[in-house]
Amino acid sequence: MTTISAAMVKELRDKTGAGMMDCKQALIENNGDIEASVDWLRKKGLSKAAKKSGRVAAEGLIGVAVEGQVGAMVEVNSETDFVARNAQFQGMVSQIARLALKAGGDLARLLSMPFPGKTVSVEDHVKEMIATIGENMSVRRTAEVCTGADGVIVDYVHNRVAAGLGKLGVLVTMASAGDKARLAEFGRQIAMHIAAAAPLAVTADDLDPAVIERERQIYLEQAKASGKPQDIIEKMAEGRLRKEFFQQVVLMQQIFVVDGKSTVEQAVKDAAGTVGAPVRITGFVRYALGEGIERKEEDFAAEVAAAVSGTR
Repeated sequence: MTTISAAMVKELRDKTGAGMMDCKQALIENNGDIEASVDWLRKKGLSKAAKKSGRVAAEGLIGVAVEGQVGAMVEVNSETDFVARNAQFQGMVSQIARLALKAGGDLARLLSMPFPGKTVSVEDHVKEMIATIGENMSVRRTAEVCTGADGVIVDYVHNRVAAGLGKLGVLVTMASAGDKARLAEFGRQIAMHIAAAAPLAVTADDLDPAVIERERQIYLEQAKASGKPQDIIEKMAEGRLRKEFFQQVVLMQQIFVVDGKSTVEQAVKDAAGTVGAPVRITGFVRYALGEGIERKEEDFAAEVAAAVSGTR
């Protein structure tokens, strides 16, 4: 039997918002598998925050850079927000973001590139900064977007602390044969929407099939409680998948935050009149600082340990 640790219970609780004993039971039922336990809690109706990927814990900055038809984004983490507000750290993140324009979204390649003005790589320069500032830090991830001659790349940084630096970053690629300046203006609205609504893909066809199937199975399990025949249960699950899940996570099906009424798909169609030609959203990247990384909560440790040991 898998040993269920306090850390495992805490991780599941942070992801779902469910009670500690429910989290412990879910882990027992699923042999310690966190993701399976999340689904188990959702099927039981015990998850209060199933969409959470983990509480934001890491500090640091998101860096964004755009040059011509290429855009790049990086996340560089530090232990405290104090370091993130340090001008030296900010300068390093800005330079790493610009270097990422030539890394093709490959983190290993980015880390091995020479750091500007230094004789060492990006990875080694970060290590030097750790020694200088006295706090752990790392380049966690990077992404790249590209567009053709008919397209534009628009960036948006939320909680901006300096040019191209903030706590949340978005890069979106737009295409149209129309006016590029007006296309970019509309693209900024789309980028702000993506920052606020956190879609997973532009269209339903772009979603990971495994993600869709996972949601389908959850809806099927929940629909069984109705006691209806299997064919009806399957239709119920499929309906919820399309009307609930897709509308939540598919960009084109979300309600456009700018007007709060039309879908993004309708807004894109309407934008053709202003831009002067049909408009397409061809891709996007959204980074929120520290997403999926847990915050240390020392005062919670004893409570979790007690739940695991069965003393409460």
